[in-house]
Amino acid sequence: MKAATAALTVAILTAAGALAQQGQPPVGETTTQISEHVWAIIGFPNIAIIVGNRATLVVDTGMGPKNGATVARVAARAAPGNQKLFLTTTHFHPEHAAGEPGFPPGTILIRNTVQQKEMEEHGQEIMDRFSGNSAQNRELLAGVVLRTPDVTFERETTVDLGGVTGRLIWVGEAHTKGDELIFVEPDRTLISGDVVQNRAMPNISDSGGTPSTWLAVLDKLAALNAAHILPDHSAPGDGSLIAGERSLITEIRSRALALKRQGMSAEDAGRQVSSDLKAAHPDWPNTNATGFVRSVFAETN
Repeated sequence: MKAATAALTVAILTAAGALAQQGQPPVGETTTQISEHVWAIIGFPNIAIIVGNRATLVVDTGMGPKNGATVARVAARAAPGNQKLFLTTTHFHPEHAAGEPGFPPGTILIRNTVQQKEMEEHGQEIMDRFSGNSAQNRELLAGVVLRTPDVTFERETTVDLGGVTGRLIWVGEAHTKGDELIFVEPDRTLISGDVVQNRAMPNISDSGGTPSTWLAVLDKLAALNAAHILPDHSAPGDGSLIAGERSLITEIRSRALALKRQGMSAEDAGRQVSSDLKAAHPDWPNTNATGFVRSVFAETN
């Protein structure tokens, strides 16, 4: 598989962030190696391809069947001798899960039960919302019907790919209620979904957790002692990203609560915290913490 250079990775991420405001950019076919058995298509979102000597596990799909078919094609090229293909999703949002119909028949779909419940309750609703964002999204999501998983699990299951194992883990609510983390052994690589990002703002979706539950999830992830981390919407990094995410959320939460005690509204506090973060991190692409500050205020009402 062809590895992208670090410079190309950064360029793709920057372009993806800009294009996300207009519509879903197409999934590409260039890959970058994250660890011995893990490759990624860097884009919106980042998609993991975990290659064993008997089977392949793909994490996330891109938005809509057209993108899903691209991901499946890249996965097949990664390990042409593998006859078995597994697919899992970090959460139920369309760019992560709505490409499933583009995968070939026989693909084994695995998802935790909390995420599947969110999909059943809110999946069509959020696909409709994304479809309204742009003509491109509307085209990508037209007529998408998502099937039920072949395998569901409560807290953890493992997928033996031959020489490498994917641990699929649910440890609590964060960005969504059903956030799934994938830990690859022996690589010590964590595919972290939206739960651990790199120089990016945390965001709790409409049906997600709370700042407190997100921090509890991070505490559990720290025990994995990850060496490599592949987030969904920011650049890959090392295991220190978990502590960095915890520090960022703690900082936003503490600052928001202090401003709340001073009588400031959630909106004004959000603007103030965002401004403070921009001053502290001028090179970050986005420091808008308003949404997360609202979540802090809501949790402490």
